[in-house]
Amino acid sequence: MGKVVLVTGAARQLGGRFVRRIQRDPEVDRVIAVDAVAPGHQLGDADFVRADIRQPAIARVLAEHSVDTVVHLDVSAKTVGTGGRTAVKETNVIGTMQLLGACQKAPSVRRLVIKSSTNVYGSAPRDPAVFTETTPPKSLPSGGFAKDVVEVEGYVRGFARRRPDVAVCVLRFANILGPEADSPLADYLSLPMLPTVFGYDPRLQFVHEDDVVDVLGIASREPRRGTLNSGTFNIAGDGVLLLSQCSRRLGRPTMPLLLPAVTWVGQALRTVGMTDFSPEQIRLLTHGRVVSTVQMRETLGFHPQFSTAETFAEFARSQGPGLLPPEAVGRAVDRLAAMPFGGAAGDVPGITGAGDTHPTPSAR
Repeated sequence: MGKVVLVTGAARQLGGRFVRRIQRDPEVDRVIAVDAVAPGHQLGDADFVRADIRQPAIARVLAEHSVDTVVHLDVSAKTVGTGGRTAVKETNVIGTMQLLGACQKAPSVRRLVIKSSTNVYGSAPRDPAVFTETTPPKSLPSGGFAKDVVEVEGYVRGFARRRPDVAVCVLRFANILGPEADSPLADYLSLPMLPTVFGYDPRLQFVHEDDVVDVLGIASREPRRGTLNSGTFNIAGDGVLLLSQCSRRLGRPTMPLLLPAVTWVGQALRTVGMTDFSPEQIRLLTHGRVVSTVQMRETLGFHPQFSTAETFAEFARSQGPGLLPPEAVGRAVDRLAAMPFGGAAGDVPGITGAGDTHPTPSAR
C-alpha cells in the first residue's frame, strides 16, 4: 500500500492545485481532500470529504482512512465563501488545534506539513535586515493573520513535543503571487492606484504559486538523500523588490499618504470590500520584510524556479496594463532625455528609474 495523504483547505485554489499534483506521486495511494465547503474546481481522483476542521469529526476522518501524511493548507488570511475575519481566525487557530488533537490520537499519522507564513516575524522599524528561521521578532504581531500564524506555530511545537515520532515540517512562505494568486496583498496590488506610506519604500519578497506546490510535494515525501524535510523553513524566491519598483512594473501610480491617512484609507477599502487592507499589511508596506532562504536550499534541498522579480513579472502579466504602462513611461522618459534642455534622464529630478521595465541588478 502507498501513502494516504490528507489535505486540508482543498476548496482553495492552492489546495486544489496541490491535491491534483500529489496524486501523480507514485508513492501515494490515496488522497483525501478536506474542506468545509465544496470546491469550485476539479480534484482529480481524490476523495473529497466535506468536514469542518474546527469540529471533532476530523478525528474520525483520519481514523477511517488510516491517514499517514497530513498537509495542513487551511491557514490563510482570506476566507472561502461567506464569513469575515472571525471565521478566518477560527479556522486558522481553532481548526489547527482540532486537527493537531486528532493527529495526536491517530497512530497512523507519521508526517505533518504546515503552511505558515513569514508574517510570524512581523514588520517593525527595528527589524534586522534579514530574518533567519531562529530570529525572534522585535515586536510580536498584535492581531490579524500574523497573530494567527504565531499561535498556529505555537500549537505545532507543542504537538511535536507530544508526538516525537511524527516528522513535522513548517513552511513559512513569503508573499505568494502568480497568475491565480488570491491574497490580501494580491488584491492590494490589483488596485488601480496604490496607497503607500509617505517616506517609505519597503523591500518585499515573493514566492511563485508553482514553487509553493513543488515545495509542498518535497515536504510531504520522505527526504531525499542528503536533505532533511522536517523542521522550519523560510520559502521565498531570490532577491527583493521595492514597492516603488512593483508599482512601476504594474503601471499603477502610487498615492503617498501620511500613516494616519493610510489607516483611514485602509478602513474605507475594507468597508467597501475592495481589499483587506489590514494593520499588519500597512506595517508590511511601511517597513517591509526580507528572510534568509539558506536552510531552504542547503537543508530542505529546494531551489525555486522563480526569483522574486520573475514571480512578480508573472503576476503583472496576469493583471494587464495599468494606468501608466511601463513602456509608455519609458518612452516618455526617453523623449524627455532627448530634448536639448533635458540632458540625461538621470539629471531630471523625480524621473530617475521611472522607466524601470526590467529587473535591476539590485532587485535580483
